[in-house]
Parts: sequence; structure tokens; C-alpha cells
Amino acid sequence: MNSDNQTRAFLLAHCQAYPRLELTDLFKALYQSAYGCEHLVGDASAAAAYITDEAASCKPHSGAVIEPLDGEYVRVHLDILKDGLSADTFARLFARSAEHHDGAKALLEEKLDVLLRLAAQGEIPFSLEATRAAVDAWKKTGFPACHHSETFRRAYAPAYRLMKADYARLLPLLSRIDAALRDSDRVLLALDGACASGKTTLAAFLQQLYGCPLFHMDDFFLRPEQRTPERYAEPGGNVDRERFLAEVLIPLRAGETVQYRRFDCSTFTVLPPKPIAAGRLNVIEGTYSLHPDLEKQYDLSAVLKISPNLQRERIIMRNGVEMAQRFFDTWIPLEERYFNALRPDLRCTVVLD
Repeated sequence: MNSDNQTRAFLLAHCQAYPRLELTDLFKALYQSAYGCEHLVGDASAAAAYITDEAASCKPHSGAVIEPLDGEYVRVHLDILKDGLSADTFARLFARSAEHHDGAKALLEEKLDVLLRLAAQGEIPFSLEATRAAVDAWKKTGFPACHHSETFRRAYAPAYRLMKADYARLLPLLSRIDAALRDSDRVLLALDGACASGKTTLAAFLQQLYGCPLFHMDDFFLRPEQRTPERYAEPGGNVDRERFLAEVLIPLRAGETVQYRRFDCSTFTVLPPKPIAAGRLNVIEGTYSLHPDLEKQYDLSAVLKISPNLQRERIIMRNGVEMAQRFFDTWIPLEERYFNALRPDLRCTVVLD
């Protein structure tokens, strides 16, 4: 779907979802679609306090908690806090979603052109004359941010924040993390999934969001003496899960400092230890992290899924054609044997597509 058709579909759906909206409410939706929340975010801690206060007094939301806009942003209604998400995490996601868009004004004008065409065709409940006059008046003032109409506020009691859609798709996992952190002094989270599915990117994001330590299964490849045909024949046998359990998971579970010893693939040796203190949240990322020998150590787990075509495209882009072939010939078949035999996607807390 091209951008004009996408905007057209969005505007028609918005009018249908909110039959009592006014033109300014359509303007607001298009402004948010183009600019996001760059004009709204100040101090994240203050934003968390506002979110808490507003959530305590807002009416229950009858529609979807996550409402797509016309682009890369969504509206997330404050009812999401009832699913376990903390106001602090919500505010940090809101703040991280704020960024300047150099082409936002031009994008907004393109979307307004679509709105005018819909008015000319009689497909929205506003005349072309009224719509053109409102657009022209808004443009003369430089397209400032606008508010919902009083009619919209009385009819729908909007209570939401904007967020990037990429963050919003993580909310089921983040809500479970925040709920677990409220109930426990220490939480261990495993992120499993196929190569190039986004595990490392998600783990780094969680580390930034929560300030938590991060541990990689790729740092625990088999030592030379373990690399036998029998070991490789095991589903999930091509990582040193025994050493990972003894040196990482058991100490973390006890709240002890991990003496982290990476396996160096260039020398085929285990490197000297690097101390990493246990955190409240501890993220373990990597394929095979949900092997049955390890899974009972975790409080939460997620499996990331990816289509074969997108996986192939990402691996070639990331590793180059020559190295990518090693993935296709060797490592992906080993992963697929593990996923098919042990089905971590059926045992995890959350599946992220």
C-alpha cells in the first residue's frame, strides 16, 4: 500500500472509529503521525508522575489499548498500566520515542492533501469548503500542535501517550518484566530465537531501558574437546550449556557476582574472568538459552520469530554473502533442529513476531 492509500485508509477508519470527531481531531491525528511526540517530552521522571496521576482518574478505555496512527507511531492508552507496565517504563518509552523529524512538515502537508481529496469526494463528514478553510488557517500559523476538540474529549475521554510502533510491540514483554520486578528482588529473562531475529538488538534495548547486565549465549561456544559428532547430534548441543549454567545462571540466581569467561573463537580458548554483578533484571540472550537444561533458572522468557526470507536478507546484509553461506549450510540447520525438537516457542512467556 502506497503512502497516499495508507493515509486514506487511516482517515476513513479514524472517522468510523470516532463518529463524533471534529476536523481538529483529524488534524491532531495527522500531526501525531508526522511529528510523533517530539514537542511533548521533557523530564521522564516528571512524565511518569503525570502518567500515574492521569491513569488514576481516567475512565476505562473501551477500544484497543494500542491504536495505530498513520506512520511509525501509535497511541498507547493508559489502561496498559493495568497489564503490569510501570509508569516509569511507560514514561521512558515515551521519552525515547521523541526525536526531531526534518521532513515532518512536508509529510504532514502530503497527508492533508489526502484529507482534502476525501472531503472533495464526500467520503468524510466535512465539506471541502470547511476543510480547506481549516487547513489554510492552520497552515498560516505554521502548523502548531493542536488539541482534541471538547466534543471529542466529552465523547471519548482520551487518555494516551504516543510511542514508536517498534516499542509498542514489546509491551507484552515489558509489562511482564515490570510485574515480575514488583514481585521479586531478582528477575532472570531469557531471549531465544533464530539468528537475525533481533535478539541482540532487543537485549541491548532492554539493557539501556533498565540498566541491567547482559549475558550472551554466543560467548559460550563449545570448547575443542566438546566438539564431537555425538554432541552436535543433540538438539541444541552446539553451545556449552553446562558451563553457562554453572558459571552464569546459578550465580545469578543466588545474587552473586558472575565471573564471566567468554569463549574466544579466534584462539579456541576460554578467556580470563570478568566480574559482572547480578542486577535486579538480568538478561540472557541467544539461541539455545531456553534449552530444557537451563529453562528452570528463568523467571521470564521470550522467543523471537522471523520469516525465512527476512532472515536470509538480514544475514546477507549483516555478514556478507560468503559468511552468510556458513549460516545457511551449518548454523541455521542446527538451530532448526533445536527449535523443531524442543519447541521453546511453546514453553516461553511471550512470543514476539
